[in-house]
Amino acid sequence: MKQIILRVWYFYLEGFRSMTLGRTLWLIILIKLFIMFFVLKIFFFPNFLNNRPEGESKEEYVGNELINRAIP
Repeated sequence: MKQIILRVWYFYLEGFRSMTLGRTLWLIILIKLFIMFFVLKIFFFPNFLNNRPEGESKEEYVGNELINRAIP
C-alpha cells in the first residue's frame, strides 16, 4: 500500500516539475481564488455576529435571528 502511494506521489511530483505553461495557469488560478475568497469576502460579506447585543452569545443571536426572520 505504501509503495503505491509513493509511486502516485512521485508521478504527480515529476509531472509538476516538468510543467512550463501549467505553472502560469496554476498561478492565475491561485490569484483568482485569492480574489474570490479574501477580497470579495471583505467587501460583500460583512460579519453580522459583531453586531449582536452585549451579553448575548453567538448561538442565541443566530437562533433569534432565524426565528425572527422566519415570522412574516
